[in-house]
Amino acid sequence: MEIDFQKSGGLVPAIIQDERSGDVLMLGFMNPESLAETQRTGEVVFFSRSRNKLWKKGESSGHVLRVREMRVDCDSDALLVRVEVAGPGVCHEGYLSCFFREVGPDGSTKVIAERTFSPKKVYGSEKTQ
Repeated sequence: MEIDFQKSGGLVPAIIQDERSGDVLMLGFMNPESLAETQRTGEVVFFSRSRNKLWKKGESSGHVLRVREMRVDCDSDALLVRVEVAGPGVCHEGYLSCFFREVGPDGSTKVIAERTFSPKKVYGSEKTQ
């Protein structure tokens, strides 16, 4: 798979989608090394921009993302990764998806999902919106 990492400074967005429901779960970024590690292990590995290092999704929670299929977009600069979620959710705030808030026409946001796990129990501290 030829991925164009140069368009966005060495990273490509990776859209994570639940293979069964089709729900978008999160957005992360990959560099060539994290993509290679994802392909090698079969579990999603991102490049963390804030920590400036590879980050295996689920390394602290156990909620790993098992790759079922990967697709590249028409410009070869974005990935769609269809996954099986090992655990009750992917969001560090305790939701199945990181997209748990709806944005209204006026720009206001409201929570539209229920928490699927306790961040305090999983991470040792309560995460907030």
